[in-house]
Amino acid sequence: SARILAHFQYLNNPGIFRPFSIPLLSRIPIIGPVLFEQNILVYTLFLLLVAIHVMLFYTRWGLRTRAVGEHPRAADTLGVNVFKTRYVNVTLGGMVAGLAGAFLILGSVGRFDELMTAGKGFIGLAAMIFGKWMPFGTFGAALIFGFADALQTKLAILEVPIPSQFLLMAPYLVTMIVLAGVVGEAVPPAADGQPYEKQ
Repeated sequence: SARILAHFQYLNNPGIFRPFSIPLLSRIPIIGPVLFEQNILVYTLFLLLVAIHVMLFYTRWGLRTRAVGEHPRAADTLGVNVFKTRYVNVTLGGMVAGLAGAFLILGSVGRFDELMTAGKGFIGLAAMIFGKWMPFGTFGAALIFGFADALQTKLAILEVPIPSQFLLMAPYLVTMIVLAGVVGEAVPPAADGQPYEKQ
């Protein structure tokens, strides 16, 4: 088997999406490499972000979705199928979460590890609250938390004289500090997490 792997090198490499550069844009100082030298999943994220914003605020489906989130009984009175709308939206949300999981594997290491998420679901929930349940607000919050996560990795590599335990806590500390400041201001959809019973 070692001879086969030596002969077919591509069988011995993890399957990941390699970054590729967008001509001209990747040459912009500082932001060029950050935004325009990424893998296909990152560009898919940007397209998905715009698509979700447009769908939520400029389509009939988005109006129904927001109505079901704010006042399901009123939406039901107007003929919106609350159960179907919720079911479809939870399924779509699960698909987007699955894409995030695929990014963790296919965008970086090419293998699964049970600890690779390491509380990122909590940080994602915090980003949604900090972003006030809006697509672009959540994206901005995720960038802040992602920066804190990347910073702890970089500081560990540079061997900064800070105990490793504090470096590992950095993203979660930033998350808690930010949430402590916005917890009273961020208002969730009125029917968020509440079961609906048809009358």
